Amino acid sequence: CTKSDGIRDYYNVCVIGYGLAVEPALSGPFSGRDFIPVSQIGSQPARLLERVKVVRDDKGHSKEHKVRQPVWLEPCAAGETPMCEALFRAARLTRQWVVRYPHCFPPIVINISDGAATDGNPMEHAYEVMMQSSRDGEVMLFNMHIGAGSALRVEFPDNDAQLPNDEARLLFAMSSPLPEYMTRMLQVEGTPLTAGARGFVYNADMLSVIRFLDIGTKPGTGLR
Repeated sequence: CTKSDGIRDYYNVCVIGYGLAVEPALSGPFSGRDFIPVSQIGSQPARLLERVKVVRDDKGHSKEHKVRQPVWLEPCAAGETPMCEALFRAARLTRQWVVRYPHCFPPIVINISDGAATDGNPMEHAYEVMMQSSRDGEVMLFNMHIGAGSALRVEFPDNDAQLPNDEARLLFAMSSPLPEYMTRMLQVEGTPLTAGARGFVYNADMLSVIRFLDIGTKPGTGLR
């Protein structure tokens, strides 16, 4: 969203954390808020973290530089996994959004989790998310599983045959098919895809998470 004239509001962003509580996760000036224009997020981080970045010159020499990295939320791993409540809240928020902006690019909900829901079967609530729509299309729900502790990684499958357990198969079933423009982008990047590939990754590492979020927020047609 960053252009020569600044950050353009192509997106509004909402981050929901779920563990001890289900609540907005951005901190600092956005604490407790749901949808926030991306220009505000870009210009108002909660804090700046100083870290060391190693840069190599054209001769292969390394040099350390201190950089200030913006931080918008503080990670917290605590409690159980109330995924049903989180998806219920996501369904309510997306419903409000498409009612307010009926012609918008349909919202994309990206669920990142390291475990199975502890408050029931999330399929019903996932269905509520995916049944919302604007006049431009249906709301999309993508799921990313992290932290399986095994070597197996499955990215953008079209079926659940490779998935090792019922929890992973449920997350796959809860995931929307990739739209055509995302499929084309992944294929251009060299990712082999089959017809019916869904927005689901099992046992993602950090690079997979970044790539998944990148693909999930690439512009298609219209504004989000």
